[in-house]
Amino acid sequence: MIRMSRLASILATALVAALVASCSAAPAGTARTPASGVAAAPSGEPRTLVENLAVPWGIAFLPGGDALVTERDTARLLRVTPAGKVTEVGEIDGVRPDGEGGLMGVAVSPVFTEDHYVFLYFTSAQDNRIVRYRYDRSLTDATVLLDGIPKGPIHNGGRLAFGPDGYLYASTGETGDRALAQDLGSMAGKILRMTADGKPAPGNPFANVLWSYGHRNVQGMAWDPSGRMYASEFGSSSFDEINLIRKGGNYGWPEVEGVGGAPRFIDPIVTWSTDEASPSGMAYADGSLWVGALRGRRLWQVPLAADGTAGVPAARFEGRYGRLRAVTAAPGGSLWIGTSNKDGRGSPVPGDDRILVLTP
Repeated sequence: MIRMSRLASILATALVAALVASCSAAPAGTARTPASGVAAAPSGEPRTLVENLAVPWGIAFLPGGDALVTERDTARLLRVTPAGKVTEVGEIDGVRPDGEGGLMGVAVSPVFTEDHYVFLYFTSAQDNRIVRYRYDRSLTDATVLLDGIPKGPIHNGGRLAFGPDGYLYASTGETGDRALAQDLGSMAGKILRMTADGKPAPGNPFANVLWSYGHRNVQGMAWDPSGRMYASEFGSSSFDEINLIRKGGNYGWPEVEGVGGAPRFIDPIVTWSTDEASPSGMAYADGSLWVGALRGRRLWQVPLAADGTAGVPAARFEGRYGRLRAVTAAPGGSLWIGTSNKDGRGSPVPGDDRILVLTP
């Protein structure tokens, strides 16, 4: 029944999209809910902050305004100043880059001035894992918070971020083994929520670190000012997604891709065709979600209404900078955006990979 519902949904969605396209010139991207506004364009072009990096995957800011940046395939952790000065913090022990795996997410403790904790998500020889370090001038006191996250050549998830509740969230992929996304005994294809010590956070819906499930490969997480959580998710052959994440929610993969309408699954609030997006890093700024598109080679701006519904997505800088992966809001309100043209699927040009700065 679910498969039939999915097929019917895809056909219905295609028919509606065709009718809308014939009647208007709306931007690409389909909001699940009625449009709640049209995004105002950014004030100008991004400026290049840093050049000649190698697949910058994650960006997280320290209290003074400098950023920690991971390189997926080199296993290097870098420190980048707002003026563009780059220093190497170190090469992370135990990282084993493989396909879409490597050194990925980075998060800085919300009370860094007190504990000096930095968190990294990476692929080891055995698994994907989350490791906590103490960072002053160098990384010390490596502590494995969570290991045994399934790894694979594809779909390793990898995003880390602290939510407004003060707990650490991590996104995982189903590694190409679709059934794992629905398996509550596996950490694959999930969003996880934990304390700074790697324990299940109070209020989790299950007796473990799982927060939501039924995901294919989440690589972007963001919160709006009201504390609502959003995640960007890679589809397979039909629809990429943005989902509004609910405690204990089942987002349908692999039974549903895109909008399925099945009561036991939560439908996305935005879908794109997979050639338009492959959405990775995501940040909230100035009333919109900003989503880096890998295959789509553009920055998507998705305006949000006060109730969290999505307006009409607008494509920015289409084809201009190649594959975009990391998107993080800086303390001063700008967006730091990392290209991913050296990841084996892009077409690098001189200066790649780079970090761009955009003022919304």
